[in-house]
Amino acid sequence: YDYKYATGLMLMTAYACSIGGVLTPSGTPPNLIMLGFLDQMCDIHVSFFEWMTWGIIAMVLYFIIAYVVLARMFPADVTKIEGAEQFIQEKIRELGHWTRAQKNTVFCFGVAVVLWVLPGFLSIALGSTSPVLKMYNRLFPEAVAAMLGALLLFLLPVNFKKREFTLSWKDAKDGIEWGTLILFGGGLAMGGMMYKTGLSKWVGDGIIAMMGGEPSAIAMVAVFSVMALLLSELTSHTAATNMIGPLAITAAISAGMNPVPVSVAIALSASLGFMLPVSTPPNAIVYASGYIPITKMIRTGVYIDVIGIACVTIPLCIYFVSWIIG
Repeated sequence: YDYKYATGLMLMTAYACSIGGVLTPSGTPPNLIMLGFLDQMCDIHVSFFEWMTWGIIAMVLYFIIAYVVLARMFPADVTKIEGAEQFIQEKIRELGHWTRAQKNTVFCFGVAVVLWVLPGFLSIALGSTSPVLKMYNRLFPEAVAAMLGALLLFLLPVNFKKREFTLSWKDAKDGIEWGTLILFGGGLAMGGMMYKTGLSKWVGDGIIAMMGGEPSAIAMVAVFSVMALLLSELTSHTAATNMIGPLAITAAISAGMNPVPVSVAIALSASLGFMLPVSTPPNAIVYASGYIPITKMIRTGVYIDVIGIACVTIPLCIYFVSWIIG
């Protein structure tokens, strides 16, 4: 049986996870990795709020592209499913009321988000040189905000009499993907060593020479976006970003360009791994459901990848030009 509409729903579920992740630095690994490279290699700090101003544009564009492509390739077989509303309401009632642990988790998450985005609003209201903003950034950088939200989970009680708290160390130890954290750290360490030893500069100069010696902004962003996309499809977006990131930043510096747009382009392009199950965990999960033939995932992913790369390249090239003129 051809599960046409079911295939579209499953693909949208996987793609939505990757698309939503581009909004914030913590949403997907490539964002964090590229921000780490910028900080280590160029001493450039991109705030949580500043990233969101770019990420929201990419997220909306990606969602529109995915919706249009999936709606045309996997149209619904019926216009209305009888009893769907009652079924959903019944499932909601089965969930019951919010537990104390759930409320505590939402509160801790809200604290972290507020601390992350508050510097952006302070900068708008008071100016980027405000002493209040400088003091806030010194006291509550992004890492401290994340740690504070996590520590609150260990402190807020679920049942204080029984000494039960929202999060126990056992749950944290078993639930956290320590291997992923080691992969992040290893990738940043590898990128830093490539930069310090001169390897990334040697490779970057070679790429610049292959592009004619003085590549245009469009060529620079487009080439590294495509490289990040192809590698993310064949390996994983985390591994692809760790490999391409240091090379792109060094190449941009060698060409006398601002490395920020190239870095953002790599992070956003690596999140476009929609063709193969190996690209991202959401793809692998929905592929394992059996509703998605590999040929349909590849065909759908090609359309979204090609259109998405264009949507990444054009706005960032405009940013490049405005930076050069300014």
